[in-house]
Amino acid sequence: MGRRYDLVAFDMDGVLLDHISSWTWVHDAFGVNNDESLAEFLSGKIDEKEFMRRDVALWKNIDPEVNIRTIAKCLKDIPLIGGIQETVAALSWNGIKSVIISGGIDIAAEIIFSEFGFDDYAANGLETDGSGRLTGEGVINVDLTDKGKKMREFIEQFGTTRERTVSVGNSCTDIKMFENSGLSIAFNPIDDVTKNSADHVIYSSNISDVLDIIFEIEDGE
Repeated sequence: MGRRYDLVAFDMDGVLLDHISSWTWVHDAFGVNNDESLAEFLSGKIDEKEFMRRDVALWKNIDPEVNIRTIAKCLKDIPLIGGIQETVAALSWNGIKSVIISGGIDIAAEIIFSEFGFDDYAANGLETDGSGRLTGEGVINVDLTDKGKKMREFIEQFGTTRERTVSVGNSCTDIKMFENSGLSIAFNPIDDVTKNSADHVIYSSNISDVLDIIFEIEDGE
């Protein structure tokens, strides 16, 4: 029997990272928090562009000259979930592509992409001037209100279909990914909405546990 799936899309923050958010990791390093702007974003009072702008402003208030190298150095030490290497290798061995779709910071996504052999990634960036200093603006590569759009782009890129795609996420922003895949897995979901929107739910400290679901279903269970 041929494989059932061609593509698996993983959220990053709280899924591949053993931390709720790459943005929050940097906030913690600067001793700030974005609780107020997060609440306004989730309630629809501000858009994603303004949300990112306010996040960067928190850092610049501490260090007006903050540059991309500082952020990269900070993210180098962010903890990863266990089992990434095993998971990507198993999927690749079976001819299944692995991608990252995240509203997190692209520096962290690039680290994971490069280290573990993912096939592609999409995450949000930080605008810099010619010297590498942060301008205060973010670069939106993934629409947090519709991550399904980037999912559909990857489906087209890898020549597959919604039915042959798997999505793995942990929050309400991943639900649009779930809706654009044939199999959805909530991995350590942080809210009931996400939990109830997925086909399967896993609570684990090792991402390789998603393989049991992917390959059991492939075997026709």
